[in-house]
Amino acid sequence: MNLPNSLTVSRIIFVPLLVVVLLTDFQGRAIFGVPTELVGAAIFGIASITDWLDGYLARRRKQITALGQVIDPLADKLLTCAALISLVRMNLAPPWMATVIIGREFAVTTLRSVAYARGVAIPASRLGKFKMVGEVVAILALILAHGADGTRQPFLLIGQTALWAVLVTALASAADYFRRFNVVLNPRVADFASAREQRRNEKPVSAAGAATGPRSAWRP
Repeated sequence: MNLPNSLTVSRIIFVPLLVVVLLTDFQGRAIFGVPTELVGAAIFGIASITDWLDGYLARRRKQITALGQVIDPLADKLLTCAALISLVRMNLAPPWMATVIIGREFAVTTLRSVAYARGVAIPASRLGKFKMVGEVVAILALILAHGADGTRQPFLLIGQTALWAVLVTALASAADYFRRFNVVLNPRVADFASAREQRRNEKPVSAAGAATGPRSAWRP
């Protein structure tokens, strides 16, 4: 197993560790003297960094594999879903918001899997990337806001604001994925889009031909 895939697997291993740290009632809410909120935030932060690092190394080293393409999105979904469910259990995230975001993750993953099985790759959209960044910010802030007092209140506000932004971008990016999925896999829509693109490309040529035609006719 190469280094990028090893980092992806490590992210999967972080998932149960994160849940244990967040949901276990440790004495004094500390692990070896360190507050559980800081430990949980560190685990999630390191796992999120591996999400960027494994993709970067795979492209840099040209080590993109079929295994990596399968387990990388799986690791992302497991980490995000585990963190959101834990936050709901900690009364830091509304259950309905977590349900919508998690449902979107599974729906988009299913669409991309179906498209990939048919030989079509649907890349991540820009909205999807914004959503991912928002999820990291929201989850980190809400973990640090656990047991919010005067000093931690700003984390709660940041986390709740970021979670609303995640919800909006999640729904918008889901609609975009459904649209692209329909265009790519629906023959009629794909043919129409292809014909329209071809027509656009032919217009400048036709216009140029119309402009040069009369001139060449007057040349001796």
